Amino acid sequence: MNRGMVVLGVPILLAAWISGGPLAKGEEARYSKQTYTYKTVGDLKIQADVYRPDNARPRPVLVWLHGGALMMGSRKWVPPDLMALCRSEGYCLVSADYRLAPQAKLPEIIADLRDFMQWLSEKGPGLFHADAGKIVVAGGSAGGYLTMMTGIIKPLPKGLVAYYGYGDVDGPWYTTPSEHYRKQPLVSKEDAYKGMTPEVVTESVPGGLNRGRLYLYFRQNGLWTKEVSGFDPATEKNKLDPYCPVRNITPQYPPIVMLHGTADTDVPCQESLDMADQLKKNGVRYELFAIPGSGHGLGGGDRQLVDKAMARAREFIKEMLSPQPAPR
Repeated sequence: MNRGMVVLGVPILLAAWISGGPLAKGEEARYSKQTYTYKTVGDLKIQADVYRPDNARPRPVLVWLHGGALMMGSRKWVPPDLMALCRSEGYCLVSADYRLAPQAKLPEIIADLRDFMQWLSEKGPGLFHADAGKIVVAGGSAGGYLTMMTGIIKPLPKGLVAYYGYGDVDGPWYTTPSEHYRKQPLVSKEDAYKGMTPEVVTESVPGGLNRGRLYLYFRQNGLWTKEVSGFDPATEKNKLDPYCPVRNITPQYPPIVMLHGTADTDVPCQESLDMADQLKKNGVRYELFAIPGSGHGLGGGDRQLVDKAMARAREFIKEMLSPQPAPR
């Protein structure tokens, strides 16, 4: 049985899956949001937004992990198509904070991820009627990386969807100067760190410190891995191994759908191809949609191919979270 499908150019369309428990007519209007603090570090509250039908019925959970190079972003960045999916199917959507680099380092970020997943599994059923046995994790870019990391953190989700994510944090694309980013005006170290303070935060907001400028400086000089992880990839590669899901895949890794543009100049498509290779070696079910000509965020390329890949990702989520028909 072929457990993996590498899709180059033409996504495979599968039959619609039987969905269980969608919202009844008129129930969508009662879809509510509540914010919970899942962890506190010093005075910093690390939080999660929970969107769900306003009733006590246990609901499957879709987790969203935002992107932003682990340095930027906000839990408020939730893709409209996934929000619409959760509303129509009656799923609970949970979008989580994590501490941002470089003030927080990678081990602390992954500790947040681990603590969040444990909190969701243990506290979610009591706090907001989550069905802890039905959790799918999805994320884009750095959120795609964190999504892949949840596949090696217990309790394991039922499935993963990674949009243009990466399975390592110490490849040449991150540890050497980026030709793509060096085409832009070079940022000096002084300008990059201008206004930066030591306080750790969980989101970057419009009008705040220019973390994008700092990211540009890191990429132009091949410093991202060292500054974000706190480890020198040239001399401490073994310390980075636990933070590279591509090097930790086992046959127990959850089923995963990956979407990536072949023209991605921020995160190379090779990152998803390398994941696919290891998943195949371990007999893990996966689907990879490598979309010709699409860049980071799946912009450019053939819109129809992107739309079909996005639709398949949503169908996969439904497959993982919805009740399956009883065997005949």
